[in-house]
Amino acid sequence: MLRFFARKALRLTLLLTVVSVVSFVLVSLSPIDPVRAYVGADMMRVSPEQRAAIAERWGVDRPPIQRFFAWASNLLRGDLGTSLIYRQPVARVIGERFAASLALMAAAWIITGVVGYLLGIISGTLQGSLLDKAIQFYAFTMASVPPFWLALVLLIVFSVWLGWTPIGLAQPAGTLDVEVTLLERLHHLILPALTLGIIGVANVTLHTRQKLIDVKRSDYYLFSVARGLSTWQAVTRHGLRNTALPAITLQFALFSEIFGGAVLAEQVFSYPGLGRATVQAGLRGDVPLLLGIVLFSTVFVFVGNTIADLIYQIVDPRIRLQGGR
Repeated sequence: MLRFFARKALRLTLLLTVVSVVSFVLVSLSPIDPVRAYVGADMMRVSPEQRAAIAERWGVDRPPIQRFFAWASNLLRGDLGTSLIYRQPVARVIGERFAASLALMAAAWIITGVVGYLLGIISGTLQGSLLDKAIQFYAFTMASVPPFWLALVLLIVFSVWLGWTPIGLAQPAGTLDVEVTLLERLHHLILPALTLGIIGVANVTLHTRQKLIDVKRSDYYLFSVARGLSTWQAVTRHGLRNTALPAITLQFALFSEIFGGAVLAEQVFSYPGLGRATVQAGLRGDVPLLLGIVLFSTVFVFVGNTIADLIYQIVDPRIRLQGGR
């Protein structure tokens, strides 16, 4: 176990190093002027001397290499820098925004795993039936639908036409955080979570269906049916266990897709989470915040894959923590 975590720590270190270098290079090539984005509409009122002072204050007047090593040295000391947009430490901004996004991503993740796995089992068991074709049609359709488009459709139908859900935000406008009830938060969470969950269900459904079909073609499954087990009994005995491991693998691999979908969904619903902060940081040239979010998302996805590796041992004891696992 110690060797397993040592290998994972080494891989994470190398991954963060590569991601840091590549991200900083891409951000440095961005055409967005951080000083102009920082000043905003008052840019015409700012003198050249003031612009130079602002550039010096945020360190954007130095060559990219110097800025990278200065940022990297601060990062090694645990300092992610200060956000240009929020005027707060990047670590604090990420913590507050991630807390808001955690409920959204957790709800979507649960919907994706539970509903996707059940639909995959039903579709694979009833292969060739009308229900199987309907589930496949839904899965293939959702797999090709952009999250922002589905978010707009759900917003128009349920918020504008029917009026069942709020148009956006994470709580009623003009209400203090201490005054917001849990029911109100859940009411604002419904549409963003459904947007991410409905789309994420497609991959899990199709993958589980195909894996179950492969199990049904195996000798041990056919032998169990020949012994007199019904289709559902054979699926329960052999199908669930052999499809659970691939489903877990895919489910934890969806961390990256859920995070990426949250960026678009939060923007449509004006949900004040980490995804919306990512868009604002990119559009306004907030380099410290953007790099901090990139590193945080990298760790987030890596941790998801590591948890999947550990859960393998419970689902299938034949897998051992060796060879990099």
